[in-house]
Amino acid sequence: MGESLNEIQLGNLDEARALCGPHDQNLRLVRQRFDVQILVRGLTVTCTGGDAEAVHALLAGLLARVRAEGELEREQVLAVLDAALGPEDASDPPREELGLLDGIKLRSAGQRRYVALLRESDLVFAVGPAGTGKTFLAVLMAVQALKTGRVRRIVLCRPAVEAGEKLGYLPGDFQAKVNPYMRPLYDALYALLDYDTVKRYMEREVIEVAPLAYMRGRTLSDAFVILDEAQNTTRAQMKMFLTRMGEGSRIVVTGDVTQVDLPPGVTSGLVHAQSILKGVKGIGFAALTTDDVVRHALVSRIVRAYEGRAGRKGGGRD
Repeated sequence: MGESLNEIQLGNLDEARALCGPHDQNLRLVRQRFDVQILVRGLTVTCTGGDAEAVHALLAGLLARVRAEGELEREQVLAVLDAALGPEDASDPPREELGLLDGIKLRSAGQRRYVALLRESDLVFAVGPAGTGKTFLAVLMAVQALKTGRVRRIVLCRPAVEAGEKLGYLPGDFQAKVNPYMRPLYDALYALLDYDTVKRYMEREVIEVAPLAYMRGRTLSDAFVILDEAQNTTRAQMKMFLTRMGEGSRIVVTGDVTQVDLPPGVTSGLVHAQSILKGVKGIGFAALTTDDVVRHALVSRIVRAYEGRAGRKGGGRD
């Protein structure tokens, strides 16, 4: 591809500092993932090289977040960069066959199988360790389904499991209390859509992000529904959630059965559902492994170390 030129104009030095990060760490993260040169002169950011157009769009999205929130954390940049999962394997099917959005690449065979299930099945369970793209790829397919008119809305939910702090004692109103639980879902959305689009969709209730408890008593029709961190549901909660499915809807349930935060003696709804729904027609099961981890290379080694320790201790929890 020939060299292209793209520029972003910053409003002030505070925006420049937030976008670039301490010692330009944010720009270094971007350069590591893309074939691009990024030059900052005053309040102008210039991108040149083969991936300049993609990086221009990515930086524009990050700048929109800076302007909305006043800051940009390293983890937020990494979440956005998860949209660029690295070079496609030579065995990847054509992108049109996968139906992926522009600029999104799959890194592993497990991810390709997962995406195929998301296209084929109305209900998919995706189980695997951290960093395998379970949530991101589900949100990706939800956004695509919304853009192509296959669904009218996206519903993203998580169980608000209290780990050490009671919600009632946390500062702020109810929305402020539950936002920390929902943050990974917002990060996935912001990696795919610009801030203003997400805000507009949420104001119109085209996209809804809510705790699992909000699903009780509802019927979700013509929707792409994702339950994240499902290992922290009880059996009753999982049954309640799965029976919300209405006409024209698709459901994706994601989780990591090695990271259950439920009280001792309480069976995970995700573990229970896998055991009783295997073989039910129309339900797909994606089993992702450490081979599918797309974060820092250390993440795979960390997960394997923990799995090895759990195996030596007979699978018990420390």
